[in-house]
Amino acid sequence: MRREKIELDNRFGEEYAGRYVFEEITWAKRSRIIQKYTKYSQMTGQVVSSDYVAIQAETIWASLKEQPENKPISLQKLLSDEDGIPVGLGELFSKIANKLNGLTVQETRFLSGQSEEASQTQNLRSTDSAKSSGAHRSSSEGNQRKRSKSSSR
Repeated sequence: MRREKIELDNRFGEEYAGRYVFEEITWAKRSRIIQKYTKYSQMTGQVVSSDYVAIQAETIWASLKEQPENKPISLQKLLSDEDGIPVGLGELFSKIANKLNGLTVQETRFLSGQSEEASQTQNLRSTDSAKSSGAHRSSSEGNQRKRSKSSSR
């Protein structure tokens, strides 16, 4: 398993200074973390919601193998809205955990709920018929293709 060690000075505060060791987690562990914080539609099996912050916090926590003796990092602290860790430190830990655990840009987009697919799924629910919405979308895509062909001449 891949490992990454970092030594922090007190730029994030005295309490966070020290040595941290992160280790790659298994595929099964990562999949369980994602499943734990993702809700799926019983009808379609599509993702209804996903708690990106919780997934990222658990991934960091699972990857964190060593920290300073005063144990400044806990899962509760990673998840806390009020007494959490500094933003810069969270971003640094996220970057390390994502690099070690091979999260791709697509997976990160999926987990953050920012994918186009999620917004399209929500839009389809608000229409009367997914079929007519799909037909409309295909027709407008065809018109865009025709326009781009004629504009490229």
